[in-house]
Amino acid sequence: MPRSVNHVASKARRKKILKMAKGYWGARGNVWTIAKTHVEKGLVHAYRDRKLKKRQYRSLWIVRINAAARANGTTYSRLIDALNKKGVSINRKLLASLAVDNPQAFAEVVKFVTN
Repeated sequence: MPRSVNHVASKARRKKILKMAKGYWGARGNVWTIAKTHVEKGLVHAYRDRKLKKRQYRSLWIVRINAAARANGTTYSRLIDALNKKGVSINRKLLASLAVDNPQAFAEVVKFVTN
């Protein structure tokens, strides 16, 4: 008596992985055993990089704030310290967007907290 195999579930499982591998180069996109490992690795990278993205954006905002702060005669650390002492709670994302999109408003914020 042959063993029982659930073809419906196994086919669905393979289809799901191969669908996720769509667009991969060469055999990675259409050979089940190879696609499986590359999809798993891709999911690992995706999970890790969702955390990394937050760090990278924060560092980008800090670079932009520092550049704009130096253009206004102060530094990033002095500006953040002055904001905290004045009790102004503007997050770095908003400060960076002000620095890029509206330099006059950023200059006003710097002037307000440094005086």
